[in-house]
Amino acid sequence: MAKPIGFHMGLEEFRRHGYAAVDWIADYYARVETFPVLAQVRPGEVRAALPPEPPERGESFAAMLQDLERVILPGITHWQSPNFFAFFPANTSGPAILGELLAAGLGVQGMLWVTSPACTELETHVLDWLAALLGLPDRFRSSGAGGGVIQDTASNASLCALLAARERATGGESNERGCDGRLVAYASTQAHASIEKAMGIAGLGRKNLRLIGVDAAMALRPELLAEAIRADRAAGKIPCCAVATVGTTSSLAIDPVAGLGQLCRAEGLWLHVDAAMAGTAALCPEFRHLQAGLECADSYCFNPHKWMFTNFDCDCFYVADRSALIRALSILPEYLRNPETEAGAVFDYRDWQIQLGRRFRALKLWLVIRHYGAEGLRHHIRRHVELAQQFAAWVQVDAQFELAVAPVLNLVCFRHRGGDEVNERLLERLNASGRLYLTHTRLGERYTLRFCVGQTHTELEHVQRAWDSIRSAAPQ
Repeated sequence: MAKPIGFHMGLEEFRRHGYAAVDWIADYYARVETFPVLAQVRPGEVRAALPPEPPERGESFAAMLQDLERVILPGITHWQSPNFFAFFPANTSGPAILGELLAAGLGVQGMLWVTSPACTELETHVLDWLAALLGLPDRFRSSGAGGGVIQDTASNASLCALLAARERATGGESNERGCDGRLVAYASTQAHASIEKAMGIAGLGRKNLRLIGVDAAMALRPELLAEAIRADRAAGKIPCCAVATVGTTSSLAIDPVAGLGQLCRAEGLWLHVDAAMAGTAALCPEFRHLQAGLECADSYCFNPHKWMFTNFDCDCFYVADRSALIRALSILPEYLRNPETEAGAVFDYRDWQIQLGRRFRALKLWLVIRHYGAEGLRHHIRRHVELAQQFAAWVQVDAQFELAVAPVLNLVCFRHRGGDEVNERLLERLNASGRLYLTHTRLGERYTLRFCVGQTHTELEHVQRAWDSIRSAAPQ
């Protein structure tokens, strides 16, 4: 029945509908494996099922839930399915979902300390917790000159790092006068495309990003970086930043952070380390060697929203010298002035990011860490790695398939020996079946399938069924 004009949802009504929404989510997780993992709709099909005009009068929440089932659910690719092995995970968990609900209920806009002190101080504290849990260098903790902040994604974290590097290289001049086209930055040919995008946004120009060659393991070669820096200096350019990747998107390749860090320190370059997915593995001491050398890095980021059971969006971005970042991003109009900010007694995280507004993301991260504890988080990370390595072992002993590169952590890059066309058709058949979802990349110019284990509820039975499906769909 239509609601009266101007009707707000009352507290008791909110309570009742809230229970219904949580019940719907719980039921969704109970049946998520019954849905095709990859949405099977055609372009425009979801919009065609929606009315052309918005409702003139309010509708019931029950009707909304019905349309969620009828219209929205068929167009969902089920990222939380235990049969989702595509891209990198974007896993979540009960405490993360409840944390997001609580943050939404509080409705905090945490741009300044004064706009909600708990929002800022919890974030600072939880980021220091994580620095300890990951074994990060002390220089990234808030007790010194550095500190952490929650960004939305690693893409924005990399952009902020590049802006700080730009300002440090020019002594702050580029913030006042713009860039003159001489600043250059470096990353491997396997680095995330967001680095190139950031170059354009930051005014350095995409043409001034040097993509450095990689070795057989797809890791950046420091000697090639050194050659590129020398060539740019000789040409009158100003090298300002290098990006090392701990876990590339294509193959989870690990750049040699220690060697790159020593080179960047000697050459005066800002070193940013992007560990978007693989950084979570550092919760386990046995995996920390993959990012050895962080003591030479100027900034570092990883995404709990990928593999640490914290729903999107949540990127943890650390800097060794927060003043460099703040100088690049701070501006203080009169309407934001307040005594605490003027005294320099607090962190105002709007100075650590691109946008002004901030959500209370620390709340869900806090709940996740408290629910699982370090022990629980390590257990699940180790289990995912174990499952991926089991899958790789099956690939290795099958005459039809081969590993494209040695598997690292929870990603396996493999292919059918029949060539690119066979692998393309195989991927299409698998994804069309709805039983699982994989994605691809190209390594050494060859079409390669990617199998990533990282969803919250993925177990051995799901990995086994996926391998059985892959073998059954392959040409005999």
